[in-house]
Amino acid sequence: MTNGMIDLDDHDRAILKALAQDADLSAGELGRRLGLSQPAAWRRVKRLVDSGVLAGRRVEVDRAALGFGVTVFLGVKLATRGRVSLEDFERAVVAISEVQVVQHVLGLFDYRLRVVARDIADFERVLRRRIMTLPGVGNVEANVLLTEERRPGPIG
Repeated sequence: MTNGMIDLDDHDRAILKALAQDADLSAGELGRRLGLSQPAAWRRVKRLVDSGVLAGRRVEVDRAALGFGVTVFLGVKLATRGRVSLEDFERAVVAISEVQVVQHVLGLFDYRLRVVARDIADFERVLRRRIMTLPGVGNVEANVLLTEERRPGPIG
């Protein structure tokens, strides 16, 4: 390890790529794919977990299958006037079930939100009745998601 980072070899990178595509792969299956024994693959996965490189498994929900066909990214600039704290805004926004992600960011906006809705009319309802009424909301910019390609990240 160097500077608190774990040194990864080609097998580690291959394990990360395989698990990024299918987090349910067993150590036996990883071993078969990579030419390692099941115990060797298990030890490598455990090392990646123990070092914090693998931080958990996630379930991916198909929003469209649940009837949420629209995803919108909102840039939210809090009003400069007033005394609304960031905590007040955050507490209120996370209570909105359609808001899937809340990111406090640096730049033109103070927050970036990922909002799901059944359709554009439903999004307009959420925007007008729930988001625009949040404490401290000033300017809002919406970007409707057209397509999305998920990448596993910089594994190497």
